[in-house]
Amino acid sequence: MESRTEPAEREPDIQVRPPLVRELLLVVGLFLVYKFGRQLANGHTTEAFHNAHRVWDAERTLRLPGEGAVQDALLSSDTLIHVANTYYATVHFPATLLFLVWLYLRRPRHYVWTRRVLAALTAAALVLHLGFPLAPPRMLDAAHLVDTAQVYGPSVYAAKPATDTMANQFAAMPSLHFGWALMLAVGMIVATSSRWRWLWLLHPLLTLLVVVGTANHYWLDALAATALLGIALAVIRLPRPGRSLVVRRSVPAPSHGLVSSGAGR
Repeated sequence: MESRTEPAEREPDIQVRPPLVRELLLVVGLFLVYKFGRQLANGHTTEAFHNAHRVWDAERTLRLPGEGAVQDALLSSDTLIHVANTYYATVHFPATLLFLVWLYLRRPRHYVWTRRVLAALTAAALVLHLGFPLAPPRMLDAAHLVDTAQVYGPSVYAAKPATDTMANQFAAMPSLHFGWALMLAVGMIVATSSRWRWLWLLHPLLTLLVVVGTANHYWLDALAATALLGIALAVIRLPRPGRSLVVRRSVPAPSHGLVSSGAGR
């Protein structure tokens, strides 16, 4: 009898799916830590506006297109600007949540990788929010932009940043709206094989136009998010699929020797 060891087929992704309760607690915990951390950066009004002027001047030095060009296009239609405000207010978290749920159920290995990347990106963003408070362009007089959410609605921010207890409005850089949207596109492109998967890039593109056109972010906010995501992707690699060993036993072939001597007499 002969035995040999061969690599089996790739293990199903279900074998790397982490426990659901643990993941829920982890994701909620990370979100709460991030929200609390952003609140710590609140109140640095003078520094936030000083940094806003620096970013605005840097964009002009780099000859980046003015944010006003995108806003003018949105303001050409009341419906269009309302849709953009609604997109900004309602798509960010639900889209990311649905993305993670789908990966958890259908691509657990990609889910673990994506969750790690998003956690690293968000942690890096929090550090930048604490060290570089930044007023968004809608607050900067030099930008001559409209606070579209306050004028046309809906808005997720209080009219006066100093009284906003739900969000830190001086945390414009980096834009996590854009960073998370870009990771969603990257994750779906990597996790799927359809030839149409590249269309997922439309999500971060649309998000970029919305966050800039509504004057919630500068171009450099999106570039900073892209750079941080690139670093996270370079450091955190997609886990390799698991492999197992299967022992296969060969069955001895039937003997073709002579029949018993008593046969054929």
